[in-house]
Amino acid sequence: MRALVTGGGGFLGLYIVEQLLAAGHEVRVLCRGRYKALTELPVELVTGDIRYAPKVEKACHDMNVVFHAAAVPGISGPWKKYYGINTVGTENVIAACRRQGVSRLVYTSSPSVVFDGHDHVDADESLPYPTKWLSHYPRSKALGEQAVLSANDDNGLRTVSLRPHLIWGCRDNHLIPRLIRKAKSGRLRRVGDGTNVVSVVNVENAAAAHLQAEQSLRESLTAAGNAYFINEPEAVNLWQWIDRLLALAELPPVQKSISCTTARRTGTLMEAAWKWLLLPGEPPMTPFVAAQLAGSHSYCIAAAQRDFGFAPIVSMEAGLRKLKDDIHGRKP
Repeated sequence: MRALVTGGGGFLGLYIVEQLLAAGHEVRVLCRGRYKALTELPVELVTGDIRYAPKVEKACHDMNVVFHAAAVPGISGPWKKYYGINTVGTENVIAACRRQGVSRLVYTSSPSVVFDGHDHVDADESLPYPTKWLSHYPRSKALGEQAVLSANDDNGLRTVSLRPHLIWGCRDNHLIPRLIRKAKSGRLRRVGDGTNVVSVVNVENAAAAHLQAEQSLRESLTAAGNAYFINEPEAVNLWQWIDRLLALAELPPVQKSISCTTARRTGTLMEAAWKWLLLPGEPPMTPFVAAQLAGSHSYCIAAAQRDFGFAPIVSMEAGLRKLKDDIHGRKP
């Protein structure tokens, strides 16, 4: 199989690349820059911006399947950036697949595309898209997902959208390092009463879901045109899980806390300050982040298990052991 991975130099994308290679497939990667990890692998590299349609079409040439993992995450910033990369970029991928005769497209989405500011507990794919958005990222990803699902053609391009929730694991350069930095600086606060539960997924399991979904698209129509939540079978208490991650780095548990109401109000002020004063980076708190940290967000994976046999390849305990070695600079 000849597979293109967009965003193959990213956290999840690199694991998808590695698992494809391990399965014996030919891999091409489209990414904006050059990544050392990719240069050490037997892959073909195409450097370019997902917003530039001719480059995307070139990357899709002669491919059997595209794994579209490229995206810009974040909690603040201009709508133009998120829309251009996450929505228009996805539309470019769809158009290129059609023109180049690619038969399968696996899209990396996010559960945030259905986040409406309220708790989700063991929710399934019947959740509708919200009518109001707390952040540009989920809105832009939702538009991308809708385009992917609408593009499904059983006799032409078969598509599927996966929604991995709270991806964690070795080589993470966002979530875990940020958590450790905040804890070491004394700025980490529990938001809410600490009873909220969330679904999480090890990055190896998230990548495996992409390959499992692709195989289903190749062999049947069962998963075609559908979106699926992807996470571990059991949800975790968010703040107990965070304490466990901190323990891996030999740091104490979170001691201080603030209410969700206070966090939301603080986030509203910070979001406005960053917008109008053009402050660098992202605000430490926003209403979206407050709702995420204080609320419950757990999802049912029965549909993914039923339709394409989603099954984790790494247990929670094994993943945590690997992560501990990774944090301390040892080879997992």
